[in-house]
Amino acid sequence: MIATQRTQQNKYRTLHGVMMLSAWGVAMVVASFLFLWAGFQLDKWLGTAPNFMFGLFFLAIFLCIMRLYQEAREQMGKL
Repeated sequence: MIATQRTQQNKYRTLHGVMMLSAWGVAMVVASFLFLWAGFQLDKWLGTAPNFMFGLFFLAIFLCIMRLYQEAREQMGKL
């Protein structure tokens, strides 16, 4: 019975890791497109080159990666 519980816990841990990574992937895509669109609108409004568009896009990618790294460290501390 204990072996069955451990096997089920390992399956849920693996599933939790996969779900966390897929959720972060979706969050990164949504954030990057949202920041890209906001930068495009700022550039259009200010009449600048794609400075804000690229800047906000890379900011979104950087922030998502940093938050994913923090989440991974927290998960590693729980093991």
